[in-house]
Amino acid sequence: MSDQKTPTLVIATHKGGAAKTTTAVNVAAEFGRAGLKVLLIDLDPQANASLHVGKQHPANVPVTMAKLLRGDVALLPDAIHEETTLPNVSLIYASIDLDLVNEDLRNSAPRPSEELKMKLEPVAGLFDVIVIDTPPALNLLTRNGFAAATHVLIPVESGSQYALYGVTDLLTVMNSIKRINPSLKNLGALLVKHDERQTVCRLLSQLAVESFDTVVPIRISQSTKVNQASISKVSISMLDRSNKVAREYTELADYLIDEMGLKRTKSRKKPAPRKSDRKEAEA
Repeated sequence: MSDQKTPTLVIATHKGGAAKTTTAVNVAAEFGRAGLKVLLIDLDPQANASLHVGKQHPANVPVTMAKLLRGDVALLPDAIHEETTLPNVSLIYASIDLDLVNEDLRNSAPRPSEELKMKLEPVAGLFDVIVIDTPPALNLLTRNGFAAATHVLIPVESGSQYALYGVTDLLTVMNSIKRINPSLKNLGALLVKHDERQTVCRLLSQLAVESFDTVVPIRISQSTKVNQASISKVSISMLDRSNKVAREYTELADYLIDEMGLKRTKSRKKPAPRKSDRKEAEA
């Protein structure tokens, strides 16, 4: 076991509809496509990431994230599932009873925000990178994600006038965790569902710069391929590598690999852009 903490990306936002799970799944997939060995952790009681990439229904999984957080670290090997729909990506399933874990941790855990961090210690050095999907809430599950991570990425819905509402609370919670995880690095806001043609998207881009220290230089567009990939239980790149959003997630993963100091083990060819991104975003 390595003493060095595995690079761990937590994807967190206080609002629903911000492509948080879509980003977690597709970033994990692109990391795997770059040859990295990835562990995807689903901390969201909705279990959408688990339903997307898992080969079992979360209700049929004996050791889920909820059982691991409530139980002993010895359960960890049984919680990690190597068989998923994404190459090089292993999964720890979420389940609906994660909703009850918040109260359990608050009442019984000696360090309620550090349970996940402690439970993951045995996997140090076994994966190249860990990706954590969190619930759209500022609760103990999200705080556990922050405490276990080395890096934070915050998706922001570009087309929503309410996207930045509550950002101060989110950043306050994240910064409070730095007392127990001082090395946590905020990679900044990721604008999703972005359309540069829309005034609200351009305006929110400017406001995001004012609200966050950093805004990721890649923007994620809208595409019906997102839902198609989820239904098909694959990444957008696996469904249609030439799709605009697929290319954007590839670019995002490359950016994160550089920012997190990861080392890809294989290169990948990038598809040539299509003639019309507008048609693709609508397709």
